[in-house]
Amino acid sequence: MTAVVDTALETWDFLDPERLGVMGGSYGGFMTTWIVSHTNRFKAALSERAVNHMVSAFGSSDLFWIFERQLGGSMYDNVDTWLALSPATYAKDIETPLLIVHSENDLRCDIEQGEHLFTLLRLQGKEVEMLRFPGEGHELSRSGSPAHRVQRFEAVLEWFGRYLSPRS
Repeated sequence: MTAVVDTALETWDFLDPERLGVMGGSYGGFMTTWIVSHTNRFKAALSERAVNHMVSAFGSSDLFWIFERQLGGSMYDNVDTWLALSPATYAKDIETPLLIVHSENDLRCDIEQGEHLFTLLRLQGKEVEMLRFPGEGHELSRSGSPAHRVQRFEAVLEWFGRYLSPRS
């Protein structure tokens, strides 16, 4: 799952295996949540505008119903598969500090996707924070309001600075 990280660490000596972070948005956010629910090698993670629970995404996304073809059939007929492929199913295994970033008007990955994961992790006493952006959609990082794009970028820098900065 993280072979590219292993290759990068072997190739470049300036990379510090003790200070690895991971982040992604949309499918990359899904993969970020998936990765930290299956490995503890990262010191911090940021999951942005992600689908975290496939079953609820089926009913809350503007297009998630099309994933029936990729997931072997209807959510109703294959709920076990849809759950097995949901990062939220493995929330109990997340030990990596996680920042969840989500926009309140995201029709692709509804805000409930971020709220669902945030709530699961908080109830388990995990290290998690959530940053919500009102009036923004799925494209916040590329075409959101300038003020929100700056706030988002500052939050990314602060989060990773908190966990990945070298200790003096």
